Amino acid sequence: MTIQLVIEMILASVLAAGIYTIIGIAPGTDETAVLAPVTLALVLLGVSPMVVLAFFVSAVVTLNLTDAVPVAVAGTPGGVMASPMVPYGLTLKKAGQSVIGIRKMASGAAIGTIIAVPVSLALATLLAPLSEVITKYAAPVFFVGAIFLALMSKNKILSILAILPFGLLIEGLRYLYWGIGAIPEEKTITISFFLGITIGPMIFSILSLLNKDYRSTLKKHSKREITIANVGKQKGFPNPFKVLTKQESWATIGTSLAGCFTFFMSPVGMTVLFGEGVVSRVKDPIKKAKIALASMEGLAHSTYLAGLLIPLIALGVPLSPVAIGPANPLFNAPPVFTLDKNMHHLLSMSEFTAATIIGSVVGLGLTYYVIMKYSQQICRFVFKYIPHEAILGLFIALVMMLSYMDGGFINMAGVLLVAIVSGALSRLGINFGVLFMTLYAAPWIVTTLF
Repeated sequence: MTIQLVIEMILASVLAAGIYTIIGIAPGTDETAVLAPVTLALVLLGVSPMVVLAFFVSAVVTLNLTDAVPVAVAGTPGGVMASPMVPYGLTLKKAGQSVIGIRKMASGAAIGTIIAVPVSLALATLLAPLSEVITKYAAPVFFVGAIFLALMSKNKILSILAILPFGLLIEGLRYLYWGIGAIPEEKTITISFFLGITIGPMIFSILSLLNKDYRSTLKKHSKREITIANVGKQKGFPNPFKVLTKQESWATIGTSLAGCFTFFMSPVGMTVLFGEGVVSRVKDPIKKAKIALASMEGLAHSTYLAGLLIPLIALGVPLSPVAIGPANPLFNAPPVFTLDKNMHHLLSMSEFTAATIIGSVVGLGLTYYVIMKYSQQICRFVFKYIPHEAILGLFIALVMMLSYMDGGFINMAGVLLVAIVSGALSRLGINFGVLFMTLYAAPWIVTTLF
């Protein structure tokens, strides 16, 4: 590892932090939609694997951290990971504490990152000798994970009943594409179906507005007044443990550690499961919201980073929702990377460690400081100059563009179908995590159970 390579990693991390701070602040951006295409382009351009990894880690840390802004100021998830935090963001927003919500979430994200990096690297080292055994049973793990999340959800029976039909829908579309020659048989559509699930509630809500009877039942609201709390200026580099109370800090540390050990599960599902569990006995809604936002954000960061680093370092195959989704180009990007020759095979443990530390330190250091110091200005900017409808439209357009790149016009229709079905299932109360895990388990479900 040369000095030039270190400088390139630092510059790539700074670039990622700058780009994805802007993207992440806008509500409605999705991690997979904005990370996967850029990462794929860097890999195909022949950029050094260590530079690509540092860029990706910095981008992940930045995106998940800036999710705090749209959740707190607009009640809209900045990405899929932030969806479970929206109700608590709205609670603080109604109380005029949006800025406080941003700072709690940003501090939780910082703690989650600080814990996730060393713990994930340690777990990857321990699991490396078991890579062959784990890889052999990867598909059943996803199926068991879907059942587990279904049993842990509020609508248990409905969630379990949805697993097989939804798996058949996913595989049915894939076999249709192969059958008519829309895509070659060696290619499997995954990322665009993942995106279809993420935009499901949005698409379903938009289509529901075309129903005149349903539209007439909606409540009409007058012009809303937004109050932004006046918080004192932040001096120097903020200490996340001082921003959070002791209870919030311990809750965040606990959920962050739990997230590292459940890297193979859906990050969204784990955020809901552990996040809700931490605050289940807290009665005061404001206090509950603050603890939930901090702990959920820490959990989201740890699960996301662990879901990237552990499969990449220890296994070399995408054995996690994160690895299959936004990080997929790091595992499989022909002709540069294949499942038999990717970063797992090309980089040593020391190189993985160096790229991860550089990416996380740069991403966290720059973004955390900006969010904490300029949270009030960011709130005002978002409310005044970023139309929510325009961002949602751009988000849907990004998904449709990626769907076309994946499989042409027929895949755009297929993704729309997946979005409608997943949106309807979500409206019925089925956890996103169940749908994501079913997406990954679909090939095994069809070949083994039918």
